[in-house]
Amino acid sequence: MKNIRNFCIIAHIDHGKSTLADRMLELTRTVDVRQMENQVLDDMDLEKERGITIKSHAIQMQYSPKSKVEGQKPEIFTLNLIDTPGHVDFSYEVSRSIAACEGAVLVVDATQGVQAQTISNLYMAIEHDLEIIPVLNKCDMENAMPERVEDEIVDLLGCKREEILRCSAKTGEGVEAILDAIVERIPAPQGDPDAPLQCLVFDSVFNSFRGIIAYFKVVNGTMHSGDRVRFVNTGKEYNADEIGILKLDMSPRNEISAGNVGYIISGIKTSTEVKVGDTITHVARPCDKAIDGFEEAKPMVFAGVYPIEAEDYEDLRASLEKLQLNDASLTFQPESSMALGFGFRCGFLGLLHMEIVQERLDREFDMDVITTVPNVSYNVYTKDGGMKEVHNPAGMPDLTEIDRIEEPYIRASVITTSPYIGSIMTLCLGKRGELVKQEYISGVRMELLFDMPLGEIVIDFYDKLKSISKGYASFDWHMNGFRPSNLVKLDILLNGEQVDALSTLTHRDNAVDFGRRMCEKLKELLPRQQFDIAIQAAIGAKIIARETVKQVRKDVLAKCYGGDVSRKRKLLEKQKRGKKRMKQIGNVEVPQKAFLAVLKLD
Repeated sequence: MKNIRNFCIIAHIDHGKSTLADRMLELTRTVDVRQMENQVLDDMDLEKERGITIKSHAIQMQYSPKSKVEGQKPEIFTLNLIDTPGHVDFSYEVSRSIAACEGAVLVVDATQGVQAQTISNLYMAIEHDLEIIPVLNKCDMENAMPERVEDEIVDLLGCKREEILRCSAKTGEGVEAILDAIVERIPAPQGDPDAPLQCLVFDSVFNSFRGIIAYFKVVNGTMHSGDRVRFVNTGKEYNADEIGILKLDMSPRNEISAGNVGYIISGIKTSTEVKVGDTITHVARPCDKAIDGFEEAKPMVFAGVYPIEAEDYEDLRASLEKLQLNDASLTFQPESSMALGFGFRCGFLGLLHMEIVQERLDREFDMDVITTVPNVSYNVYTKDGGMKEVHNPAGMPDLTEIDRIEEPYIRASVITTSPYIGSIMTLCLGKRGELVKQEYISGVRMELLFDMPLGEIVIDFYDKLKSISKGYASFDWHMNGFRPSNLVKLDILLNGEQVDALSTLTHRDNAVDFGRRMCEKLKELLPRQQFDIAIQAAIGAKIIARETVKQVRKDVLAKCYGGDVSRKRKLLEKQKRGKKRMKQIGNVEVPQKAFLAVLKLD
């Protein structure tokens, strides 16, 4: 066990985590030259296309540092690396990776310096008492500022300047020094190979041929191939048909002992039987208590996901269950809508997470879905003293029963340079934000802290922030409780019929403007029918905005060439009666673009 090191790589988006992992795999010859490619650990096409990491990936390497004593044979160390995502929407993946490690390599871009997600991931690692190895990446670039960024890291970590390692993940320069530091500085895992078996499940994937594969870290004890094991939380028992370690592919082993990371295949078919954070133990000699897992992921953004064809409902349920295995932060429950039929109300960690889930449903399960307008969850207090958590505007109690509504607030941290401070403050204050404090980190770089309603940043805040700061602002946030708010439910009516999938909860001050923009946008998107379509925005019984999509008329007078005017009038009257009857029974088709248009109103 003294030769095992478990570590993860944490950083802000685009600071070079996956590239550094590539160089480590090359240097330790874990991956063949033929198999080597950029982002070798990112196995989803989606990750390679977007250049981001969505899932954390575990892989084992063998490394022997050059021996300090002449003639002495170098020791071989087993390094278990977990590469993690950098985007704030996937911070739950990072928290699970951190729970399976003893150390973390903190990567900071020498051209950009410390950013919001760097700080947030670092605090998460410090909470778990991980040994931190600070690394300065991209030192070979012309616009690198190593001295200045080193000052920022020293301020942030309180470490000595000489402890910070410089490297270039692209060229491979300095990567060997990082591997040596991992061996020297990160402690070996603590645990007793002879104690009763205790394994922490930190991830799982679905394989259509072999069932569910669970990834675990052995905290105490030793697992052998063929052992009878129990998953403590679910109480289910299985045979360990195959166990092994994670190389680029799965590599079977006869036993895995304390301190190591591996996988287990036991023919599990039902997705609900494996939970991330569960403990695996032996049936014959169980452990006393389960390991304290990590807390459940708390979804922040809710949206309805509906199949385009009603008969695909059960297929969509099966697809979401399989996806949930691979992405434990996704939650869902059945719901129905008048406009869209049966579907699911899904909880996501953010808007990028929602976009990725939709894309994965399409690519991996061939499911075409309609996604409704995302919203956050609100606490609604009724006059009889009860409290209801509302994730969906359709679930709002009647206005007369509501005492007050509380909405979730976040503490947002924006790190930027001096020229953009004014426009960023304008943006945040326009989103009902309150400035808590501002302080200089170094030179011209400044951190702004705001308290803001979560509902205001859900849709387009991040995109706007990036555009007004030309990409020089980084953003991170965490929950900061609930506060009372003057919210109203805005309904959209088409020919007097309410479309529940387009209902939103919004602040009363923004409601009229938002309703007007919604009506204008829908007027552009709804196809014209044989009758007029009235688009109205309403708060309760009060109509606050209206637009009309004009009817398409057939030219019934085309066959009249001259002749008496009464003949023309007779034809027009007949058409008018037909239109009136059609309007009574006419259904308005709402295209998928209309549901997503609300996100892009600006």
